[in-house]
Amino acid sequence: MANEHIVIAGGGLAGATAAKTLRTEGYAGAVTLLMTETRTPYIRPPLSKEFLLGKADADSVEVVPAPWYQENDVELLLGVSAGGLDPGRHTVALDDGRTLQYSKLLIATGAQPRRIPLPGADLDGVMTFRTFNDSLKLQSLLAGGGKNVVMVGSGWIGMELAAAARTYGNQVTLLGLEDIPLSAAIGPELGKFFRQVHEDQGVSFRLPASAAAIEGRDGRATAVLTDSGETLPADVVIIAVGVVPDTALAETAGLAVRNGILVDAGLNTSATDVLAAGDVANALHPFTGEHQRSEHWANALNGGKVAARSMMGQDAVLDVVPYFYTDQFTVSMEYSGYPSLASGTSPVFRGAMEDGSFIAFWLRQDRVVAGMNVNQRRVQKPIKSLISRRVAVDVKRLTDPGVALEELLPE
Repeated sequence: MANEHIVIAGGGLAGATAAKTLRTEGYAGAVTLLMTETRTPYIRPPLSKEFLLGKADADSVEVVPAPWYQENDVELLLGVSAGGLDPGRHTVALDDGRTLQYSKLLIATGAQPRRIPLPGADLDGVMTFRTFNDSLKLQSLLAGGGKNVVMVGSGWIGMELAAAARTYGNQVTLLGLEDIPLSAAIGPELGKFFRQVHEDQGVSFRLPASAAAIEGRDGRATAVLTDSGETLPADVVIIAVGVVPDTALAETAGLAVRNGILVDAGLNTSATDVLAAGDVANALHPFTGEHQRSEHWANALNGGKVAARSMMGQDAVLDVVPYFYTDQFTVSMEYSGYPSLASGTSPVFRGAMEDGSFIAFWLRQDRVVAGMNVNQRRVQKPIKSLISRRVAVDVKRLTDPGVALEELLPE
């Protein structure tokens, strides 16, 4: 392995974790990590939560401390992207004109914010949200409060940013295509819970509604015109309508692509010695037997580890239960499970939503396929075990707060 060269195209959590795993597990060959941005790899979830709110500093979002790359002989190329891939020749062309020969290549190019053709989207005060610099920019726009903020998008990022904007003391109006925010992800009952949390804090909703145009004066945004004809005052407009996997490198090389780069459970693509991980990968999951693409940080973290081990020739598969979390105002939530299996089922509850502290479970054939805990700590481990071990449960005991979740697990 000492004469091998692994190239990692993409310096997000998946790519940086892969580099770290290679070194911690003894890989002695060359490692080159390409980072499109000009700062060292970082973790995204805090950007819309604690970092945006000024509760965490820049060092806290780094995947590893900046000196780690040099100390561990990982060549980190900042401000450099892969512009072309030749799987037959095992070469990748960089946008700075260089060409690298690789023995293994990991594509971890992530995703880009989905953009909508909206008149006025180029005005000052209008932005999408994805990067560290986006978080810094939004923080500067929100700090001090007193502004009119219009959020276009009612998904997780939209709701988190709306909470942050309101916490800073701004007037916030949120537009979304759903009748109930987050209902596509967690169903209407829980979506109503999150909406009520926001409304109790002064956030206004227009649902279902979309932005038809952004109006401005002297180059700056002043209002959002909705599809119903309403004009909403707006000093800041944030467009958060999802992301699109960055598959350009794979597509130009002829790799199999469908809602991301298609990979097997070991994260191998259709091209020999080319793997993909993180937001860009649509991976075959052993639990469901289906391909699924996840945009959450746990998938990137675990995918980076699996990709590294696969590139080292180990028998590694991405088979962990998917996980994500959110913090909005006083609500802290964690979710583990398979949305595709939970879809179409109604949750059962341990505890009452009106108390603001509860667990929701989704079941199929008496087996838990997803679980969400709200303002409850140290319950994710048994929830994940119930899911991964396919334990048949008694719903009455499952929803009884007096029965420890661990008691539902077989010996």
